Amino acid sequence: MEFGKALAEATFQNPASSVPSVAAESGIPSVGGVIHLHGDLGAGKTSLTRGLMRGYGYKGAVKSPTYTLVEPYELKYCNIYHFDLYRLSHPEEIEYLGTEDYFAASNLCIFEWAEKGSNIIPPADLRINIGSEGTGRRLSCQSLSEKGELIAKRLWN
Repeated sequence: MEFGKALAEATFQNPASSVPSVAAESGIPSVGGVIHLHGDLGAGKTSLTRGLMRGYGYKGAVKSPTYTLVEPYELKYCNIYHFDLYRLSHPEEIEYLGTEDYFAASNLCIFEWAEKGSNIIPPADLRINIGSEGTGRRLSCQSLSEKGELIAKRLWN
């Protein structure tokens, strides 16, 4: 949960903003971006997303959109879209969701099971791998664009 909040702060348009200053349910302007989360079932992809949403001031339930494929969080100051592509049979099914507008540069899109969307979904700015390590988790991040590099630098500074 804490890493999710730190990830949220790293995606704020103004990095001087802090999680406590975010008004409940309003969000805060975001730099946008595409984040691909990779890990086995139960690795913590949705938990990480829940932490990120808490960082943006969202207080409601954050559940895995396994059956709906996408959960939109359209806050006052930003839009965040949480995708779970686990149940896709074919990548082309994404085209039927009517999500083209979701991929605007100012929106933050988080994908679980991004590999099932292959060449249909936008490429990742930041790729986060989640693995088990003892009773905890090990995270590794890879920036894949200028925006991803900006987010990664903010995470570790």
